[in-house]
Amino acid sequence: MKFRKKPIVIDALQLRWDTWSEMCDFAGVGKLEDGKPEGCYASPSLDGVALGPQPRSNGPAIGLKIPTLEGLMVATEGDWIIRGVKGELYPCRADIFEATYEPVDAGGIVEPIP
Repeated sequence: MKFRKKPIVIDALQLRWDTWSEMCDFAGVGKLEDGKPEGCYASPSLDGVALGPQPRSNGPAIGLKIPTLEGLMVATEGDWIIRGVKGELYPCRADIFEATYEPVDAGGIVEPIP
C-alpha cells in the first residue's frame, strides 16, 4: 500500500541566532536566564552537547532543547521547529523540511520559497 501525507498547514520557525527571541515565544523554551539564552551548544558532528555559552567562531552551533512527545530532543542551528496539529513540537532538519513542506500564505495559497 502507498500513502500520501494529508495536506495540512503547520506553523514552523527556523532556529537561527536572529530568530532566537521569536523562537522563545514560539516554542515556549529558551528564555533568557541571567541575561543569557537558556539553550545549549551542539558540536558540529552532533556527537555531543556542551552546555553553556561558547563563541560561535569556535565551531559549535546554537542548540535548543525541545520538549517533544518522544522526550527531550536537541535542535541545532538551521533546524526547523514545527508545531504539529495537536500543538506538539518537534525539530526537523532543514533538508527534510524543504523536501516535505512549502510555504503558504494566510489563506492557504502556496508561496514561492524565499
